[in-house]
Amino acid sequence: MFNNSKRFILAAAAVAVTAFATPSWADNGLMTIIVNDPSNPYWLTEGQVAQKAAEKLGYSAKVSAHKGDTNTESQLIDTAITNKSKAIILDPANADGSIGSVKKAIAANIPVFVINAELNQSGLAKAQLVSNNAQGAAVGAMEWVKQVGDNASYVELVGPPSDNNAATRANGFETVLTQYPDLKQVGKEVANWDRTQGFNKMQSLLQANPNIKGVISGNDEMALGAIAALKEAGKLNQIKVGGFDGSPDAVDAVKAGTLAYTVMQPVAQFAQKAVEQADSFLKTGKTGAASEKQLFDCVLITKENADKFVSPFVLSE
Repeated sequence: MFNNSKRFILAAAAVAVTAFATPSWADNGLMTIIVNDPSNPYWLTEGQVAQKAAEKLGYSAKVSAHKGDTNTESQLIDTAITNKSKAIILDPANADGSIGSVKKAIAANIPVFVINAELNQSGLAKAQLVSNNAQGAAVGAMEWVKQVGDNASYVELVGPPSDNNAATRANGFETVLTQYPDLKQVGKEVANWDRTQGFNKMQSLLQANPNIKGVISGNDEMALGAIAALKEAGKLNQIKVGGFDGSPDAVDAVKAGTLAYTVMQPVAQFAQKAVEQADSFLKTGKTGAASEKQLFDCVLITKENADKFVSPFVLSE
């Protein structure tokens, strides 16, 4: 009931830690792609898009997953070094804890291109390509006020403290919502980007605060868990829930009216762009980008534009 949509499960299992066979036409060498957890459709898409882009450019591509564990990440970096990877595309496990692994790759003369989550040290990765989380949070919070109203009690679900994105989104929500003095946050819980944890934390928050009118969530998985808990409690029609990521399940929930909105991260765009910049760097010594850190604006998805969702994390013009 609270797991990701079944259509992702088999694909996720295939992507998670499997080394893909090297095509005979791939003569540019190996590009290693390390994502977080492909059981989440966001990271599944991240890995699939990067792999496809690498193979299109003539590389073989191995996709693996650290699932937020820095020890696993370190081992995967060691494997990438042993396998003589030409470049590493990395969604880091921890803003601080991943720095050592990145330094190992650099010491082995393997350039690293960071996607989705930032490192707390610049000058290591050749590029850091991330969603504009502050912009996305502001857009989402303004839509949330529009749908919930400016006089309500509400709760918030946040991601892991080790992920800078969690803090950036929470701060972005706060910047907007504190402009409305009659909006009162009565509860806030860490649910670690996870649907089941979102369900459990929502149950506890609802028990302590039965009269809330809204839930604002740092990602879609936690929001979908909250929706399941509210539905079970018979409260879904009384409480608006806002999400963040733009996952296929979340877009379906927006269409169904159970999720007020979601904010789509352009993960398909920057995952492809990171591979293209890695290819450029390997061939020319330059990424082609103006700076190491590159922000990609998020897009609000409501019932009005949800039908433009043409593939995971991609909207038509």
